[in-house]
Amino acid sequence: MQKPNNYENTQASGDFIPVELGGHYAVVKQVSETKSKTGKDMIVVLIDFVAPDKQAGYFMDSFKSDIRPEKKWPYQATQYILSEDKDGNCSRNFKTFINSCEKSNNGFTVQWGDNFAAQFKNKKIGVVFGNVEEEYNGEVKMRRRIRWFCKWDAVANASVPQDKLLPGSSTSPAASTTSASGFVNSVPGDEEEIPF
Repeated sequence: MQKPNNYENTQASGDFIPVELGGHYAVVKQVSETKSKTGKDMIVVLIDFVAPDKQAGYFMDSFKSDIRPEKKWPYQATQYILSEDKDGNCSRNFKTFINSCEKSNNGFTVQWGDNFAAQFKNKKIGVVFGNVEEEYNGEVKMRRRIRWFCKWDAVANASVPQDKLLPGSSTSPAASTTSASGFVNSVPGDEEEIPF
C-alpha cells in the first residue's frame, strides 16, 4: 500500500486539541441577519482564528475534516446576537460586536441599511473563549464557547473568564474541564462548499 495523500497532516482520532481558553485573534467569516425563535432581529456571526493566533485556521480545519454528508460550520465558532434587549433598546452584545469590529479595522465604520451583514466579511476582531455549562439531551456538560468580542489589540491581555454555570448549578468551576464542539448548518444547497 502507498502512503495516502496528506498522511502527515491528518489528525488521528483521540488527537483532538480543544480551543484554548482566553483571547484569540480572529476574522469574521460571515454575518447573516435572521430572526430568533421568538421573532426578534438578530445576527449570526461565524469566525475563525487567524495569525498571529496560536490556533490559526482551527475552525476551517474542523470544517474540512467534517465527514458528514451535510457539512456544518463549528458551533464553537458561531455567535448568535440579538440586536435589541428586552426593553427594545440596542443590546450590549450587538454594540460590543460592532464596536470591536470598528476598533479592530482602521477606517472601518458600520453602514446601516441594505447589505448590513456583508460589510463584516473578513474584518479582524478579537474574541474571548470561556467555559459555559449547557444542558443537551438531559446531560449537563461544560463546553468552550465564545463569551464576548473585543478589540484586536485587547486580545493579548484578555484573561480567561470565570465559568458560566446554568442557574442553580452545583458544578464547581474547578471541575469544569469537559469540552466538546458542536456545529451549525451550512447554507442550504452548499453541502460541499464552505458556507461563506
